Amino acid sequence: MKLVYTILAGLAGTAVMNLVLYLLTRVTNRVMQAPLILGTMLLGKTHPDGGISRSVSAKVVGTVAHYLVGILYAIGYLALWESGVGTVTLSWSLLMGFANGIFAMIIWYFFFMIHPKPPLVELNKYLIALIFGHIIFGLVLTYVFYQLSHLEYSFWQ
Repeated sequence: MKLVYTILAGLAGTAVMNLVLYLLTRVTNRVMQAPLILGTMLLGKTHPDGGISRSVSAKVVGTVAHYLVGILYAIGYLALWESGVGTVTLSWSLLMGFANGIFAMIIWYFFFMIHPKPPLVELNKYLIALIFGHIIFGLVLTYVFYQLSHLEYSFWQ
């Protein structure tokens, strides 16, 4: 059941992270939505003016890819917990979120550098937003995993 809880927690963490990045996009008037940027880049649909694609295919591909990466991150969290690295606590969730935010920032940076036509995004601000988003991701993932693994209802067993 731990794997199921981990997948559900990864989905929840990714959903909240996407919400935070969406809200940052609205507040700052800058593109911060990882699924849209990811879909645009994966499909090579950057507009001639450097804008991101808002096509259905870019949204679907970007969203699916982002949630799959969220699940992989969650499985990484579980692997660390099971190997004795870290615990399912607030402090560790923040630390692990920060660490995977740094990792994501590096991956995104190189993705932008090697992509033949990356969208025009304020990369420095986007990368900082990703760190913040991953801290939120780690917090939500850990909290949901903890809550699911400590249910007292027989329905879940």
